[in-house]
Amino acid sequence: MNECTLPSSLPEEVEQALLRCGGIEGFLRDLPKDHELLKRSALYRALADPIRLKILAMLRDQPLCVCIMKSILGIADSKLSYHLNVLKKAGLIEGGKRGSWIIYSITEAGREFV
Repeated sequence: MNECTLPSSLPEEVEQALLRCGGIEGFLRDLPKDHELLKRSALYRALADPIRLKILAMLRDQPLCVCIMKSILGIADSKLSYHLNVLKKAGLIEGGKRGSWIIYSITEAGREFV
């Protein structure tokens, strides 16, 4: 745990709030862990791009293959692949091979954002 040096005098409302949560140790214990913050950060980065938000919106109602998404978005294969990978790594979409096709669908986690 990080050492924290508090000023000798705190505003009354801050001091009382700290006491209610168990002091600085209790406050630190209740903060999200670093690995959870990294996970959230990746999720927020994945959601920060309009193209990725549009992909999520497109997958909201039905699974799609890359060729449909590419024709709607009008972007190069490599750019679409990059965006799909970001969304997959964040757990917002999943892709499954069906014959020679890869069909993408939105996950339950992804549905929370469209």
